[in-house]
Order: sequence, then structure tokens, then C-alpha cells
Amino acid sequence: MFNKNLKLIIAGLIIAYSIYQFIEGNIGNGIFLILFSLIFIFLYFRNEIILLAFLKMRKQDLTGTKNWLDKIKNPEAALTVKQQGYYNYLHGIIFSQTNLTQAEKFFKKALKLGLTMDYDVAMAKLSLAGISMQKRRKREATMLLNEAKKLDKNNMLTDQIKMMQQQMKKI
Repeated sequence: MFNKNLKLIIAGLIIAYSIYQFIEGNIGNGIFLILFSLIFIFLYFRNEIILLAFLKMRKQDLTGTKNWLDKIKNPEAALTVKQQGYYNYLHGIIFSQTNLTQAEKFFKKALKLGLTMDYDVAMAKLSLAGISMQKRRKREATMLLNEAKKLDKNNMLTDQIKMMQQQMKKI
């Protein structure tokens, strides 16, 4: 894994060499090098480790996801701000199975750093509401549930929200 700034430097050097290839008359090499530099530019905006961790998460493999996330030694240097949000979001999902206090910390940090998709923000707020409900903070849980309901535009979380509201009545 490369540092985020190193990826841009490598892409810039490849583009500079492709311009040199165009000047020399090697049009095919120049086109190939520009396309090759797009890989590094793509990986600047979408970190390869985070993508692989999401693939493991999709298969419900939490230990595999944790193994991929552990490969990122210094998230502040290697990831952009949004990627750091998703890094913390994935850690929150992993720790929500074992340590609720740790999971709450990761979800709050992910929301502070920002998540791109409304669904992910709604899921993080729903998870925080569940943690708040477990810790008997009913007012905070109700507020987070309402925010999650507003963000869930595709009605993908309606069953979970309704179930959590039913459980909230028992508190």
C-alpha cells in the first residue's frame, strides 16, 4: 500500500513520461501510459485496502475484514478524510459484535469524518441508536433513530428501525 501522496506523484511521473512518448512519436505507448496512470489516480480516491475490506464484509467475514484493515498502519497518512470515515465505519461494524463502547467510538468518529452514502450514514446512526438503547440512553437513541429514518430514502432499513422502535417501548 502506498501513501496517498505517493500515488499522485507516481501518476504524475507516468503522465510526464507518456507526454515524452507522445513527443517521440510513440503514440501507442503514450496512450497506454495515460491509461496506466488512471489506475493510481483511481486508487487515490478509492483505497485498495478499503475496497478489499468491503469485499470481505460483503461475505460476512469479519475476521477477514479486520485482517485487511489491520494492514493500514497509519490511516491519517494513507487515507483521505472520507476513506478514514469508512475505515472507522468498518471498525465500528466489527467491534459492534464484541465491544459496544469501542464500536460507539468508531461510529462517532466515522460520522465526524464523513461518509459518502446516505445509506451508510443511516446505518451508522442506527447502530449508534442500538448502542445507546443498550446503555439505557433512550432520548439519544430516539433522536438517532429519527435521523436514520430521514436518511433512509430507499427504505432499506425500515424493518430494523421498526424493530428497534418496538424494543424502545419496552425500556
